[in-house]
Amino acid sequence: MHPLRRLLSPLCLAMLLAAPVLAAAADTAPRKASTALPGVSLLPELLDMPGLDRKRQVRLYLPPGYATSNKRYPVLYMHDGQNLFDEATAYAGEWKVDETLDALAKEGRLELIVVGIDNGLEKRMTELNAWPHAQFGAGEGREYTDFIVKVLKPLIDGKYRTLPDRAHTAVMGSSMGGLASHYAIARYPQVFGKAGVFSPAYWTAQPAFDFMTQHPVPKDARLFMLMGEKEGGTMVPDVERMAAVVKKSGHPAANTVLKIVPGAEHNEAFWSGELREALLWMFAQ
Repeated sequence: MHPLRRLLSPLCLAMLLAAPVLAAAADTAPRKASTALPGVSLLPELLDMPGLDRKRQVRLYLPPGYATSNKRYPVLYMHDGQNLFDEATAYAGEWKVDETLDALAKEGRLELIVVGIDNGLEKRMTELNAWPHAQFGAGEGREYTDFIVKVLKPLIDGKYRTLPDRAHTAVMGSSMGGLASHYAIARYPQVFGKAGVFSPAYWTAQPAFDFMTQHPVPKDARLFMLMGEKEGGTMVPDVERMAAVVKKSGHPAANTVLKIVPGAEHNEAFWSGELREALLWMFAQ
């Protein structure tokens, strides 16, 4: 093990996981030009989050052919919306979700609607965790997930041409968003049929292992679990432990991916580079 990985404490990792909060405070930095493509827009109104007494910005990506077709499309719900489409709002580089999906659409391989939920800045560590943590506070992940399922999804399905069934509905995120995505598909297996669990921060939520044991996802659900070999602390052993929980539940190997990438670290460039492969596998027919 690299000595730096032994030195990375949960507190150090928390600083990495809470990076969007630090970014929000850095208003003295020069404004970056927007890199969002034409398919990206903001929902016109902030949405109320029941049970959390706050509102949230949501970002929307529509595939290039949306305006000129009558088709209905699968939907991917993603966390940390500020980091998905636009260098101007991202903390340390964007995921390039819009560039990746525009390219896949042009190739005729995949067309998706993507719904990006902005993170709650100083609330990020609690909103994306369903369990309390001694350092970060009471978990708000249940209410946050309920917001996606009971408020946001009905709104999107009502206003846009979606394929609303679970077979065409996915959730994805990284770090705390990876944890939140695994929780979402386990809590609402009747809503989500696929989950992209990138660099999940299981170390912030030890009860997650028992929860996933008690709430195995349906055998037809697809789980794409990703980790960088150089991510710190217990990140790698934790994802291996969770993959063993999933396997022990009887989940088919054909519907599970555990990918640990040599040399990869905890950052948007890593997640962006793995996005294409993950989406093609998750939405394969």
